[in-house]
Amino acid sequence: EINHAGAGGLWAELVSNRGFEAGGQNTPSNIDPWSIIGDESLLIVSTDSSSCFDRNKVALRMEVMCDISGDNICPKGGVGVYNPGFWGMNIEQGKTYKVTFYVRSSQPIEISLSLIGSNGLQILATSNIIAADVTNWTKKEVELEAQGTDHNSRLQLTTTRKNIIWLDQVSAMPLSTHKGHGFRSDLFNMLADLKPGFIRFPGGSFVEGNWLTNAFRWKETVGPWEERPGHFGDVWQYWTDDGLGFFEYLQLAEDLGAAPVWVFNNGFSHNDRVDTSTLLPFVQDTLNAIEFARGDPTSKWGSLRASMGHEEPFDLRYVAVGNQDCGNNYRGNYLKYYYAIKKAYPYINIISNCDGSSRPLDHPADLYDFHVYTNANSMFSMAHNFDHTSRNGPKAFVSEYAVTGNDAGRGSLLKALGEAGFLVGLERNSDVVEMASNAPLFVNANDWRFNPDAIVFDSSRVYGTPSYWMQQMFKESNGAILLNSKLQATSSTSLITSAISWKNLDNNKSYLRIKIVNFGSNKVILKVIVDGLDKNLIEAEGSIMTILSSTNVMDENTFNEPKKVSSITNFC
Repeated sequence: EINHAGAGGLWAELVSNRGFEAGGQNTPSNIDPWSIIGDESLLIVSTDSSSCFDRNKVALRMEVMCDISGDNICPKGGVGVYNPGFWGMNIEQGKTYKVTFYVRSSQPIEISLSLIGSNGLQILATSNIIAADVTNWTKKEVELEAQGTDHNSRLQLTTTRKNIIWLDQVSAMPLSTHKGHGFRSDLFNMLADLKPGFIRFPGGSFVEGNWLTNAFRWKETVGPWEERPGHFGDVWQYWTDDGLGFFEYLQLAEDLGAAPVWVFNNGFSHNDRVDTSTLLPFVQDTLNAIEFARGDPTSKWGSLRASMGHEEPFDLRYVAVGNQDCGNNYRGNYLKYYYAIKKAYPYINIISNCDGSSRPLDHPADLYDFHVYTNANSMFSMAHNFDHTSRNGPKAFVSEYAVTGNDAGRGSLLKALGEAGFLVGLERNSDVVEMASNAPLFVNANDWRFNPDAIVFDSSRVYGTPSYWMQQMFKESNGAILLNSKLQATSSTSLITSAISWKNLDNNKSYLRIKIVNFGSNKVILKVIVDGLDKNLIEAEGSIMTILSSTNVMDENTFNEPKKVSSITNFC
């Protein structure tokens, strides 16, 4: 979760601050980005702590002083509140949106629920909610079919009747999410097209928080969405309702056919920490989370997962103890987690934050984490970083790598070239490097907290940066066989190459893939020689050459030119 990758991104919830909790637990509170329709002579909007949900007590209170008749008549369109979502809601003609909200009033209610265009006038979809008795909190659900399209729409609730109405947990979700699991389909498809072998979640710094009070707590993100309190991510400075929670991340990995890699908080934030001597409750909390993911549906936490619709356990086999926390007494906390997890779940692979590429770790681990952010030249040269790493001990998990700074722009070809060279180097060292992931993955174009990223989107559009298209060239590497390959001794140092063989399960044919990265400024003509294959078994016809290139290494993709720099395939 960074750059509104999840909230306002992959998670398709259209309403921002749906439970009115983002302003804090003290009331009255800020309801941003909700806005009021009507002036103070017509209604007064505030918050109080009257919600029916124990973990998120804040609710919205609307005191409507105008009426359908009398001295103070409501405007024709009514008065109330509206929510613009995350920089506008994408509403498309013919699609259906499920709106859910909770309401309470001592009198009968008449509420107009509408999806409104960006000009505030065009009604894209509407429904009238009439209820005689809502003296107790009552859940209302409406499906709205859009009669028009606007990529910058809003949801509004209005009335023309004098009343005091409380609202809470207002949600709007398109019915077109992937498998109905809540993932925005176009973003999910971009991710699925990479054929990822794993998904690392819920993030890095997002897991830690600047302070532990704002760290990601898995237990607060499971169960019915209405009961999740949400939290303020103080590193990236925005609120998340945590609709995309621990369960949903596990579901995402399963839907992608990828292994989930859970990064959990190990008692460290950027500014405070839990002492090892008082860590035991946190260790137990982590064991409970693993039981939630992997436990029998009759177990305490496994039964909660089952109640959410997933009776079978998730295939959680990797956990990372913290994020970038090596040092600062990390080892003491780490070992508490390591031995407790291994005792309860010996098959779980445990990832240490400490780098073991240049010297052995001083503690047990199945994998060690490796992060690198640097310029393009340095990234390309790091292709040889693992050439001399010991072949004994845990393998590397390169969980965050990216070219940053001036070389990167907002996703340049130069960035992709530097990263491609590094990835080829990792592929050549796959006996000591088990996994690698580019970071960050997503960015909402309205919130570039970290730059650059692989996939850029707004409310309705999405494109891949050159790094995204570069990674497409590696998607068959999972499970492939690395072949011995070398360049002639006289070859330029700006070249690097690798070769793999892999089997296409769709046609049961085996393929040879040779990848070559030219990081230099000059064109190079190469002759490829393959030894050890029976020529009678080779089908040269149908071979393809895929090229990622452009006229300028600083070229980038944009919404207007989404494939200015993308891979081009030619049949040989």
